[in-house]
Amino acid sequence: MTTEATLPSTSASPTARQVWTRARGIALAVVLLLAAAVVLAVIRSDAHHGELDPRSADPGGSRAVAELLADRGVSTRVVTTLAQAGDAVGPDTTLLVAAPDLLTERQQKRLRSAFADTGGRTVLVAPGGGAVERLAPGVTASPATSFDSTLEPDCSLPAARRAGSADTGGVRYTTTHLDADECYPSRRLATLLRLPDASGGGDTVVLGAPDILLNDRLDDEGNASLALQLLGSRPHLVWYLPSLSDASAADPDEQRGFFDLLPSGWLWGTLQLFVAAALAALWRARRLGPLVPEKLPVAIRASETVEGRARLYRTANARDSAAAALRSTTRTRLAPLAGVPVAQAHTPEALLPALSAHLHGDGQALHTLLFGPPPSDDAALIALADRLDALEREVRRP
Repeated sequence: MTTEATLPSTSASPTARQVWTRARGIALAVVLLLAAAVVLAVIRSDAHHGELDPRSADPGGSRAVAELLADRGVSTRVVTTLAQAGDAVGPDTTLLVAAPDLLTERQQKRLRSAFADTGGRTVLVAPGGGAVERLAPGVTASPATSFDSTLEPDCSLPAARRAGSADTGGVRYTTTHLDADECYPSRRLATLLRLPDASGGGDTVVLGAPDILLNDRLDDEGNASLALQLLGSRPHLVWYLPSLSDASAADPDEQRGFFDLLPSGWLWGTLQLFVAAALAALWRARRLGPLVPEKLPVAIRASETVEGRARLYRTANARDSAAAALRSTTRTRLAPLAGVPVAQAHTPEALLPALSAHLHGDGQALHTLLFGPPPSDDAALIALADRLDALEREVRRP
């Protein structure tokens, strides 16, 4: 009956406790990141679900200004598609575009054609460079925003003069229209423009920031007065909240690739992930230092090592490597006995004459034995090992 010994675990096979000790730091960091993401998502969902929406009472909503307009007899209608916005414009209507930058280039051109020369008022809230150039030709947005939030009117526009200072600081604009009203300047660039239509009945207002329309900013400075005058000049107000689900946003001639479907911030997000992974790798990497000797967990007999290596040679059918190892070891041991330096033990011209003189034997036979070709089968390999042992015993014989 045979029994098998249970080998103790080594440093190459870590225990579950060791694995947990090494990984608990990363696991804790992942849990904290997930918890922070959930908290931020909850906070943002509670505070920003109705931004610039006249039906929302959130701090970022615009319900307060809509109710003040209703008290003055101005009706407010919310639309979310380009078709609804185009059908609603007219001489007795004010069209407010809450987020012009969300519209595609094709939508912006169609919207401009819809409200141009209708005799009504159009209010564009903080349009960027491309949007303002298509919705209000002749107006250019500055790439640098205003440093100040609250600004003075500094223009002859009656609505601005009655309102006084207001929180219009944001995008700054320049225009080529000579008859435009340029109000609330910041660093000599206007943050509110009024552009009369060519027909003379309507106009377009470009507003650099949405602050005067927000619930939590309406009672600051002259924000309420300015907002009511800009939006209450006609009896009807159409509040256009562009939607990404609007069918007019799809262009049948436009070929969209994979990267066009990804959110705009995917590149920076991916870069941050790579930076975080690199920092984690540096944190968990083993620091280079001096070698530390480690005691072997078990003592292995030399015969077991030899037997294990022999089995590896046999499994790989590497008789040439096995024969070369046997011959090299034999030559290394025979060289000092024959008076040859170990450095020249593997040189036939130095080793063979010394062995022939010591044994008074045949030099050709010694050459074949010590430097010959590899054996052709396992029997020849065993015979070679026996002959090498016999040669070493003969050389060692007094």
